[in-house]
Amino acid sequence: MAEPTPRRNEPRLRPAPLLFEPAEAAADPEHFFDLESIDDPRALLARATELTQAFRAAADRAVEFQAIAAAQLADPRRFDRLTPADIAARAEWTEDYAKKMVEFGRDLMRGAEGRNHPDPV
Repeated sequence: MAEPTPRRNEPRLRPAPLLFEPAEAAADPEHFFDLESIDDPRALLARATELTQAFRAAADRAVEFQAIAAAQLADPRRFDRLTPADIAARAEWTEDYAKKMVEFGRDLMRGAEGRNHPDPV
């Protein structure tokens, strides 16, 4: 798993809308967001690029939420705090990565405390 990197001054990408597929379509391994039905290579490239950016933005945001949760779980003020080893086991990380995620989460939370308007994305 790649290590998170804070993006302090970079604008957040707005993901393209991900249209949820019916269960029947999702069960077909050849079906992926209807890309297989696009014949025009220009349109295929455009939609595939939109999806790639959307998934990257979603993954980045999910990692930030993981880091915040890890920092909250490791907070020494909590009576039920978890050790980095416990967090690593829950998230299927290495202990070293869990420690880095806790620090990243603390940085994110400190950044959020210093802003007047929280970032909605």
